Amino acid sequence: MNITFEILEQHNYWHGETIRTGIPRKSYQDRILAFSGNRLVKVMIGQRRTGKSTILKQLIESLISRGVNPGNIFYLDKEHLDFADLTDSRQLDTLIQLYRKRLAIKGKVYLVLDEIQEIADWEKLVASYAQDDRQEYELYITGSNSHMLSSELGTYLSGRYVPIAVFPLSFQEFLTGYGKQPDKAGLLAYLRQGGLPELINLESGEARRHYVMALRDSILLNDIVRKFDVQDVALLERLFHFLCANIGSLFSINKLVNHLTSTGAKTNFETLSRYVSHLEQALLIHNCSRYDIKGKDILSGARKYYLNDLAFREHLTPGFDPCLSRRLENCIYLHFLARGYTVHVGASRDAEVDLVVEKGTEKAYVQVCYLLADAPIIEREYRSLEAIRDNFPKLVISMDDVEFGTRNGIRHHLAWDFLVSTDPNLHSVNL
Repeated sequence: MNITFEILEQHNYWHGETIRTGIPRKSYQDRILAFSGNRLVKVMIGQRRTGKSTILKQLIESLISRGVNPGNIFYLDKEHLDFADLTDSRQLDTLIQLYRKRLAIKGKVYLVLDEIQEIADWEKLVASYAQDDRQEYELYITGSNSHMLSSELGTYLSGRYVPIAVFPLSFQEFLTGYGKQPDKAGLLAYLRQGGLPELINLESGEARRHYVMALRDSILLNDIVRKFDVQDVALLERLFHFLCANIGSLFSINKLVNHLTSTGAKTNFETLSRYVSHLEQALLIHNCSRYDIKGKDILSGARKYYLNDLAFREHLTPGFDPCLSRRLENCIYLHFLARGYTVHVGASRDAEVDLVVEKGTEKAYVQVCYLLADAPIIEREYRSLEAIRDNFPKLVISMDDVEFGTRNGIRHHLAWDFLVSTDPNLHSVNL
């Protein structure tokens, strides 16, 4: 390992260096700092390039502003080329001990470790430092694979970590970053461009397209192909592109097999099931299962898939896109998911509902459409909600120019207004 103390020092803020913190992501800071001051490991999980490193830098700035000595904060970004030779946990342990010795550290050390899953046996190191009785450590780590919580970290730190899901920029954060207004034009830009923070710095459509394609390749290669020894890379890419083109569509794996084999692909149920699971673990997509509204059970079989960021839909499936309502539905789905809601597709004999959202005692039924353009569309969107006989809130969200008020207890919301007025929960919406 050729990492010197001087290299490590260049990547830290021990001497009052300016911290470039990017777009403020206050909701994440509030969530993270709410769990600070203890030995629980704060684990931020999110797709690559969604801003986890920026959130960590904002965290470091917050800790320093709260009186933490900058020298007591150890920051390492494993994705930086300077740390390419750092490959296993023993090397990282050696580096941490070198840091302690050179700075003569006293008191609690804050270990802030970015993309930790790139280091072999990282979970053993995290568990060791989190439970060290000789020295006091507080750990904040990030990773780009949801599997690390269930199988890797969970094995060594069961019940002693706090998972925090990190998503691309919310609509409100997008407006702040691009200097746009919370109106229809602003939302249309968001539905086209998505919330990848780095796109703010790319002005041309061609540059954005190349960035998104490079990100796709990086995630597929580093987080799926290498990790799971995927043999048919072309099939994996075709599968992802199909899901990009069909966001919010209801289908089963069998249906997906039939479609791909009809286009000449050689595959089967088991292979596609694995590949879909890999895409989910890499956090490129989310699956939304069907929920029996009357029986209150999760249904097997067909489900919907949504993208973690709409930039993939924009740049990987070019051409005429007549279905903005699907993009809007994807956007509303992510809005609830990022705020800790469990989201399902509602199903019963009398009603098919786009989204059923729940968190604790909160629950709501949500229909999403682009425009309530005429009487048949209005009847279709409201009929599904009117058939539900409980008293939980029922919402119709669209991109109409005016709000239509309430019909039979069902409230209509303008999408851009809803997306900036419902943080963090449904109680802030006038239902």
